[in-house]
Amino acid sequence: MILKFSKMQALGNDFIVIDAVRQKIRLERDQIRRLADRHFGVGCDQLLLVEPANQVGIDFNYRIFNADGGEVDQCGNGARCFALFVRHQGLTDKRQIIVSTGAGVIEAKVEQDGRVSLDMGAPQFEPTRIPFVADGRQDRYDLDVEGNIVEVTVLSMGNPHAVQIVDAIDRAPVTTQGPLIEQHSRFPQRVNAGYMEIVSDVEIRLRVYERGVGETLACGSGACAAVVTGRIRGVLGERVQVQLRGGWLDVRWAGEGHGVEMTGPAHHVFDGQVDMDALRG
Repeated sequence: MILKFSKMQALGNDFIVIDAVRQKIRLERDQIRRLADRHFGVGCDQLLLVEPANQVGIDFNYRIFNADGGEVDQCGNGARCFALFVRHQGLTDKRQIIVSTGAGVIEAKVEQDGRVSLDMGAPQFEPTRIPFVADGRQDRYDLDVEGNIVEVTVLSMGNPHAVQIVDAIDRAPVTTQGPLIEQHSRFPQRVNAGYMEIVSDVEIRLRVYERGVGETLACGSGACAAVVTGRIRGVLGERVQVQLRGGWLDVRWAGEGHGVEMTGPAHHVFDGQVDMDALRG
């Protein structure tokens, strides 16, 4: 089977985006892993499927698969690419697009400058909704990581995040400690491990070790989780610029009960096609 796709990126977080509205497609986990492989496939951090709307009032359904083939519920950078993709492919001419995800409904708006704004929904803090093993909600938790106690704020932005504040992200143990936090037994569905450096009350620097992917150049939901963390700890204002390795995001959170708003770029890289049968071998 020949599968058409687009390659897209948002701040260096790269995606294979597939139109499953006009193509009938069923992907197995091993095929996704092979597509995502940067040596033997196309290469990506995540694969995104654009599907027909599955409920009234929704424009599209949006599914996300990590490079390891596992399906997840949310990806902020991917959602921005999703919004540009459906317009680029002529699937819609709307600038305001309502999308159903595994984590709920999100709203994307393609701005006049080409950037995309998202309402990522309200963060969830109750351990059972993250999910996270804890007796009850706290603003920060002590996490035992192979004998070292790490203070983290844990929340869900449609996917689970454990965010810690560090003095300097350049020296943070992202690639060594990150995998241990990702796989920690207190996170039944694994977790994204964020490392945030406070520059001022309106600017942070951030690195994220993403579950099922590893460290990426940018993580949109991680940027939102970091700003929420800073807000509930009283060190950040309502509007924050987030510097990731791949570029900048603007994030705003008015406080509990409100959705987290994120604005940033997304880009189409190229279109292609691949023989899926060849990926089985």
